[in-house]
Amino acid sequence: MNAIRHDFRSDTVTQPSAGMRAAMAKAEVGDDVFGDDPTVNLLEQRMAGMLGKDAALFVPSGTMSNLLALMSHCGRGDEFIAGQKAHLYVNEAGGAAVLGSIQPQPIAHQADGTMALAEIEAAIKPDDNHYARTRVICLENTFGGRVIPVDYMAAVSAIADRHALGLHLDGARAFNASLALGMDIRDFTAPFDTVSICLSKGLGAPVGSVLIGRHDLIATARRHRKMLGGGLRQSGILAAAGLYAIEHNVHRLADDHRRARQLAEGLSRHEALSVSMPDTNILWVNAAADIADRFDAYLEANGIAVTGRYGQQRWVTHLDVGDDDVAGALALVDRFFDKA
Repeated sequence: MNAIRHDFRSDTVTQPSAGMRAAMAKAEVGDDVFGDDPTVNLLEQRMAGMLGKDAALFVPSGTMSNLLALMSHCGRGDEFIAGQKAHLYVNEAGGAAVLGSIQPQPIAHQADGTMALAEIEAAIKPDDNHYARTRVICLENTFGGRVIPVDYMAAVSAIADRHALGLHLDGARAFNASLALGMDIRDFTAPFDTVSICLSKGLGAPVGSVLIGRHDLIATARRHRKMLGGGLRQSGILAAAGLYAIEHNVHRLADDHRRARQLAEGLSRHEALSVSMPDTNILWVNAAADIADRFDAYLEANGIAVTGRYGQQRWVTHLDVGDDDVAGALALVDRFFDKA
């Protein structure tokens, strides 16, 4: 790849700010496996309190957080329900099956990113020893940057309650979703038994996610974290970055949402580009078939970095993308079409 001038690949590419680095440098630490790292303990208490849940667990990654949630809800041979394109089904290397012996039951997504309620309920297995036992339904919000409606989450929660199932939220970008809806994160996550929130995406920390939920589920997750090699020692240095992130970088997510809309509006001026209007900080772009390869090559040659998924370009705004980056990228795209 040529030198990157405008990096829209993901909100995971952010660099720790000077303030975050200072917080990490002065963090008070202990041995978290013994439970005596005060900064980790504070982060876990703070996150549990923000969501109104019993407890929380700091882990190295969102992938581990989701896996720990599934392993806490399910035993060997049990089953989880998730969307066909859900991150914990598609993008986590089959960890639930490989490491947890947990069977996925994927459900097709509708055009708005939800799963049909009737299809979720129909996929729940009866109490019959021919079948894996359904234990938990998993939702993702945001989903590809799209905010899944609160009423829909409540309807899925009602299904889970009727069938005595757990409910897990892959809320890697839950703060993006709750901010876009104008909701407190506590109210937004209220229906869920477990919630995974990533600190190293829009919130800008270099490492880490937090799993939040019921005491019994988090206690089980803590045991499994050790089993999976996620028991860190003086991890308060990393937790300090997470504390800084939730104290300073939540409300500024609105800037990322605004810049994503500016990008979408600017790109959609070109008829050859089909652009989704973003709910949050992620937009999807389809280039017409006759220019797609040239457009991809032009962006790379001019230092505009994006990712490709499902045959589309994915553009992501984040705290290291400023107004000048948006304006610069749009000017370069305009130049491409002026010459086309």
